[in-house]
Amino acid sequence: MSRTSTRALSGLAAAALAASGLAAAVAPASAAPGSGNAASAADCSGRSVPASKISIQMFSYFGWTNQVGIEPVLAELQEIGYRNIEPFAFGPNPWGGYSGDELRSLLKEYKLKAPSSHGGVNADSFDATLEYAKDLGHKYVGSGGWPSPGIARDGSSTWADVIATAESMDELGERSVKNGTGKLFGHNHQWEFTTTVTDPETGETMTAWEALVRNTDPRYVTFQLDTFWAQDAGADVVALLEEYGDRVELLHIKDGDLNGDARGIPGDVGEGDMEWGPILEAAQGHVKLYVVERDGAPADAEFARDSFEFLTCFEY
Repeated sequence: MSRTSTRALSGLAAAALAASGLAAAVAPASAAPGSGNAASAADCSGRSVPASKISIQMFSYFGWTNQVGIEPVLAELQEIGYRNIEPFAFGPNPWGGYSGDELRSLLKEYKLKAPSSHGGVNADSFDATLEYAKDLGHKYVGSGGWPSPGIARDGSSTWADVIATAESMDELGERSVKNGTGKLFGHNHQWEFTTTVTDPETGETMTAWEALVRNTDPRYVTFQLDTFWAQDAGADVVALLEEYGDRVELLHIKDGDLNGDARGIPGDVGEGDMEWGPILEAAQGHVKLYVVERDGAPADAEFARDSFEFLTCFEY
């Protein structure tokens, strides 16, 4: 698969795109303390992503929350203007050790909600996952990957593996919808796009991600497209959204250096190689949650602030 490597809007390229209305308007830094992003967002023109649809994957701040605790980080996110977060779990341990009720109460103190999270999708323990999701008020249930058998990192997954994974997703998704916690979502990295499989009935070859989309039930399953890892694998994110947009209700908004044949290096949204105008345009009408993420973000508010202001003030 050929690798695409688009460059960030900068220098003369930024000036040229500004003339066509695709340049980002940077939020003013003069918003009053405690105002969230209301003052700066009010100064923005054109279409942008509303704050109500922006979330942040808390794995970004795994290191920071370990240093200072969860509450100071939540306070910073509230100050910036976030209304949603996406917690994560390692194995059976919920984020921060809070029960669903406890975390929902804590988030309420900071005027935050958790409409989705990355948790467990093991069929045998999924009842506990659904109980936690319901207590927390989820609208989507999912993980950073896939239920068993999943998609192998080394590209060895077969058509049968992908179909078995799709069947598991349908089964768990139906359980979640009946639980009142919405559809199950799957989240990609690079290998779902570098792995190809062939439908034995039609002879058509496609990526493992496309095969999952085509063979899951839209009543029960949706997808959280990680834009950066898809682009890093050589996929065309805009083309994916144009073809499969009705199956993608969540985006991971991730930016950074698309590092040629080496693994991409995540950074702040709006400061890397991703061209967001066409992506956000293609997402219109389908995507319900735009979840910013930066693997290993520094232990300060800069990533969260830069990314939030970029999305709320981006004209496209």
